[in-house]
Parts: sequence; C-alpha cells; structure tokens
Amino acid sequence: MIQIENVLTDRGSKYAVTGGVVSDRKDADAFVKALKRKKKFSKATHNTWAVILAGGEQVKSDDGESGAGMVILRMLERDGIEGEIVVVTRWYGGVHLGGDRFRHVQTCVRAYLDARP
Repeated sequence: MIQIENVLTDRGSKYAVTGGVVSDRKDADAFVKALKRKKKFSKATHNTWAVILAGGEQVKSDDGESGAGMVILRMLERDGIEGEIVVVTRWYGGVHLGGDRFRHVQTCVRAYLDARP
C-alpha cells in the first residue's frame, strides 16, 4: 500500500492519495473500508476511487465528488494499470473549488503513480 498525505492544499481543502493491489470488487470495497477505519479518513468529505480489474472491468466511486472517479479511471487507463485501486481523499475546506478539483484529483493520482515501485 502506498499512502501520501498532504499532497496539496487549496482554499482550505486538503488532499491525500492512497493506493494498493486488489483482485476484485470485493477486495476494492475492503480496501476502502480499511482506509476508512482510520479516523482521519472516515471524517473526510470524499474518498473517491477507481480501479481497472482483470479482464478490463472498470469500477469507480465518486463518493459525492461528482466526476472524480472517472478522472482517476481515465488516468489508470492511460497508464495501462490494472489491479491497483487509487483512492483520492478530500477534506473540504469551506470554499467550492469548481473545475480546479479535477486538476487536484489528477495531481493526487500522478503523485501515486510516481511513487509506485
């Protein structure tokens, strides 16, 4: 598992990224559930995630951050990464970020991809 906290902060919102290997939807759900066992992550506003499973099945969750799961999915697709879930966590800071939130999701996913062995 790779976890990078404090990837970026913008107008009070804070972002982190976590990722790891999963083999199926059940593993993906368990991964997110385990992450949310940490109080800090359970209190986050959004834990958006995506994974491309074996056979090309695409699974994502926006967790209230509309469109964010698709951003993660497209980046995984572009890099040809299967079997690794990427979770972008946001703690809302009180100011709407508009379209900047998608750039921030991309920055978090890129930080994860760069940290992979």
